[in-house]
Amino acid sequence: MAQYSELDRTFGAVSDPTRRGILERLGRGDASVSDLAAAFEMTLTGVGKHLKVLEGAGLVVTEKVGRIRSCRLGPRRMESEAGWIEQYQETVSARFNRPGALHAP
Repeated sequence: MAQYSELDRTFGAVSDPTRRGILERLGRGDASVSDLAAAFEMTLTGVGKHLKVLEGAGLVVTEKVGRIRSCRLGPRRMESEAGWIEQYQETVSARFNRPGALHAP
């Protein structure tokens, strides 16, 4: 089972719509910080803060080449998070599929 600190980092990272948008954008291909700033109409500093959170969760990797900082999807594939969600769905389904479950306190 995933450690909750890992789950917290990942779920915290993807809880923000801008960060989810950055992940979707990077899913289509690598981008520079400047490209992301333009796409999301943000400052370089603002995008950098979002990237730091995504990097902390292992979802994004940035690398400076010359004067350009390039961003790409990171190595994490969120398998442990998907496993936690699946287990939670099974628990909820089992509970609410029992007769009278919706009327229980």
